[in-house]
Amino acid sequence: MSEVHLELTNVGIEFPTPKGPFRALEKVDLKIQQGEFISLIGHSGCGKSTVLNIVAGLYEATEGGVLLDGREVNEPGPERAVVFQNHSLLPWLTAYENVELAVDQVFKKSKTASEKKEWIEHNLKLVHMDHAMHKRPDEISGGMKQRVGIARALAMQPKIMLMDEPFGALDALTRAHLQDSLMEIQKDLNNTVIMITHDVDEAVLLSDRIVMMTNGPAASIGEILKVDLPQPRDRLALADDPTYNHYRSEVLRFLYEKQRKVNH
Repeated sequence: MSEVHLELTNVGIEFPTPKGPFRALEKVDLKIQQGEFISLIGHSGCGKSTVLNIVAGLYEATEGGVLLDGREVNEPGPERAVVFQNHSLLPWLTAYENVELAVDQVFKKSKTASEKKEWIEHNLKLVHMDHAMHKRPDEISGGMKQRVGIARALAMQPKIMLMDEPFGALDALTRAHLQDSLMEIQKDLNNTVIMITHDVDEAVLLSDRIVMMTNGPAASIGEILKVDLPQPRDRLALADDPTYNHYRSEVLRFLYEKQRKVNH
């Protein structure tokens, strides 16, 4: 891990509402290194997606700001690729063509037609979708659609992958397969990932650090937990691992203690 890659400094944001300004985030400070896998976890409405949208350049912070490799982030850019919970593929295009759209956006001038084809196929292979590259979204399962969404993001060669509950809508088995694929890909590419999740096991399994958000309004970072488990991680072996279970209970304790304070 090198010096700071992405830095959020004193980030706060307000949204106008009919009842006056709503403060969604306050004083969010976070330094992320190249190759780190960071999970954001917290209750609904705690500003996780808002943080992700600010890093993506979709929202602009009211206070503070974001630096990526020393440059200010204030608009969307291909060096920050987003994978949503809903795959957001274009239904009339095949898996290959959906990835091609992203590749054209980033590499139109720098890759020849044959290099482009090779690159698209390479990224579909990474997510184990090369066998279905000529199928349209309505011909493949939910998990496969999400794999194509991930391939499309990877094909942009982003510095950072931003994932907003990418496996939230999938069944448990599909979710497990995709988590394993994601671990594999991240090990190969050493890319930086920021992922929102509601799933404590997913956060502990995948992350180098888990960022736990306090409840909104004016949500902030409550605690940051460093997950010191050797990579690659095996979910079955970890089930009985005392360190894994300690991390898991730390996250649950944070979520339930905060939740109790809110409910009383």
